[in-house]
Amino acid sequence: MKTLLLMRHAKSSWKESELKDFDRPLNKRGKKSAPLMGHMIADQELVPDWIICSPAVRARQTAEAFVKTAGYKGDIEFNEGYYMGEPNSYLEPLAKLPDKVERVLIVGHNPGLEALLQLLTSRIESLSTGAIAYLVLPIKHWQELNKDTQGELIQLWLPREFIKKEKGKDAK
Repeated sequence: MKTLLLMRHAKSSWKESELKDFDRPLNKRGKKSAPLMGHMIADQELVPDWIICSPAVRARQTAEAFVKTAGYKGDIEFNEGYYMGEPNSYLEPLAKLPDKVERVLIVGHNPGLEALLQLLTSRIESLSTGAIAYLVLPIKHWQELNKDTQGELIQLWLPREFIKKEKGKDAK
């Protein structure tokens, strides 16, 4: 069994309207939620073995903030196809991973991530900014992964749940 974490980039800024979509950075909330999600994944003992990320600025910043608190020690692989990608754009790089990799985190964008989640689990779920879906895939080798693979959605975490917890801690 392989495991897959699907993370939508954290909340991005629309302040600078002249920026291209690709170049939009995280806003204040995104800068706070991405590291919280990394910490949560570490607490769940689900730190990935590999990270593949969209090269868009907001996705890169999300992955980098996540890594700082998750305890991930590897490199982040950036894949051009993950920016505005469809499910197949996400699947192809995964199918090329070495078998020693057990758990992968993808940092990407909607609607492609939601479509990938639906394709792999037959569940329609909303991935808000910064959300992470935890999937178990019934494969032993990444090369077996394709559009017909039917995995199971184990958990869906939303950043607002962890932001509320942090605010509660600050109030004490």
